[in-house]
Amino acid sequence: MARGQLHDDTYFYTGMMNGEPGNMMPFPVTREVLDRGRERYNIYCSPCHSELGDGNGMIVQRGYRRPPSYHIDRLRQAPVGHFFDVMTNGFGAMPDYASQVPPRDRWCIIAYIRALQLSQQSAVAAVPADKRGQFDSQPPESSQLPGTAVTPPANTSPPAENGGKP
Repeated sequence: MARGQLHDDTYFYTGMMNGEPGNMMPFPVTREVLDRGRERYNIYCSPCHSELGDGNGMIVQRGYRRPPSYHIDRLRQAPVGHFFDVMTNGFGAMPDYASQVPPRDRWCIIAYIRALQLSQQSAVAAVPADKRGQFDSQPPESSQLPGTAVTPPANTSPPAENGGKP
């Protein structure tokens, strides 16, 4: 067996627990994880799913089949293992991305998808009271959804796989 190919953490490499999609991240979600997920999402996912995750990306605008929005109830309620499985094995018109996107990056993308879902479904009451004034003072045309700004990551080298452990 080649070094780094043991894949002894079944959940990390499949997203499945007892044959069903699991619903927990295999490592803590940090700012770095979300930043990496946003970067990878914008490269691999946004051409079809769009930067907002509404399924209206550039490829779709050019006539390709539209994927479902991440903001529909079925996908907002789907376990995170479902997204991992779809990225790994493909589903419907979506091809698999197992050879293009390493497992840790797939999990980072999933964390970012959850952030996108929250950004479109959050109530004002979820924002701390001391922060709400910041939104009220910004004109609508200059406001931007959290996580949609494209900024270069602080560290552009890919994270070490280390068997998928942070």
